[in-house]
Amino acid sequence: MMLHLKERLSKSGLTAFSVSVFHHAVVLLLLTDCYEGLSQVIGPSQPVIATVGDDIILPCHLKPATDAVGMTLEWARPDLNPRFVHVLHEGQDLQINQHPSYEGRTSLSVEKLKHGDISLKLSKVKLSDNGKYRCYFPDLNKDSTVQLVVGTASSPVISLAGIDTSSSRVVLQCESKGWYPQPELFWLDGEGNLLSAGPTETVRGPDDFYTVSSRVTVEKRHNNNFTCRVQQNNINQTRETHIIVPDDFFIAPRSSVACITISLFACFMCVLAVVFAVWKWRQNKTKSKTQREKQQLLAESGMVDTLKEQKDELKLQKEEIEKLLEEKEKKFKLLEKEITENKDKSFTSRPEYIKLKELILEYQWSLNDRLTVLEKLALNTEKLLEKTEQII
Repeated sequence: MMLHLKERLSKSGLTAFSVSVFHHAVVLLLLTDCYEGLSQVIGPSQPVIATVGDDIILPCHLKPATDAVGMTLEWARPDLNPRFVHVLHEGQDLQINQHPSYEGRTSLSVEKLKHGDISLKLSKVKLSDNGKYRCYFPDLNKDSTVQLVVGTASSPVISLAGIDTSSSRVVLQCESKGWYPQPELFWLDGEGNLLSAGPTETVRGPDDFYTVSSRVTVEKRHNNNFTCRVQQNNINQTRETHIIVPDDFFIAPRSSVACITISLFACFMCVLAVVFAVWKWRQNKTKSKTQREKQQLLAESGMVDTLKEQKDELKLQKEEIEKLLEEKEKKFKLLEKEITENKDKSFTSRPEYIKLKELILEYQWSLNDRLTVLEKLALNTEKLLEKTEQII
């Protein structure tokens, strides 16, 4: 058909040169049309997942495989201005109009280009790289897209937030910084069961990274092993930290501040009643004592006995607190010695170890405070007893 067309053009009076140019143009158009009909630009069906700082590949290739070294190729992000991430033209990388944030971080493999692999290598991924990329051939008017999901993760830190002596439970706190996208936080026991914890607090910083934290109150178990797990499903990242709480932290003292306060109030009311009775009696007393007045004196004497019993009870509680304080101090010293000997020296500077020492001191101070309260109660009771005896 081409020969027949060529003969007809020659007969029409055109020069041989014009006929030759027209012939080559038609061949080029036919080849280009055939090439466009067969070539396809293929990208990945799933998003590419990366974390900050990674070197990753944005996959894209020609089907069927065709040498793309001498072709024009554009990698771009439509949401940027300028939109170009990397441009290849006739085997040369063009940096004109390349977005500044990608300068020096993109590259194409010449060997792979020869086999139709036009994947883009992106180095030192940033959080701002998150988005949709377009792999485009202007000559073929064919393109494909690649979704890049960028995230970051960090390990959580568990600390002892407090001791609930009234219910023999321990409060644990977990915090994890530097996450993107926003993660989820879970508490687990030693068997991997979820624990009921307070709501997760989430804070987003000026750098767009998230900080999550949560508290949980736990009771004594057979192993006292607890886990804080932080995960982000979109970037397939999970981090977790374990802690073992010593048994001694779940022991509550027998005496409490509430009981001591009630005892002090009852003692004060008893003394007040005695003083009022004596004052009332002295106001109404006469020279001759009646049987009723004698009975009143006997009742006042019985009140003195009550104060003495209260004094003895306070003394007993004081001795129990002193004994408990001495026992706990020995156990805490042994625990501290065991941790120091079994761990490496760097462990003593970790936040968990420092927080443990602070809680041990706080526990000892709490016992000392209770001991001080008992001593004051005993001293006040002694004074009230003396005053009552003098009044009587």
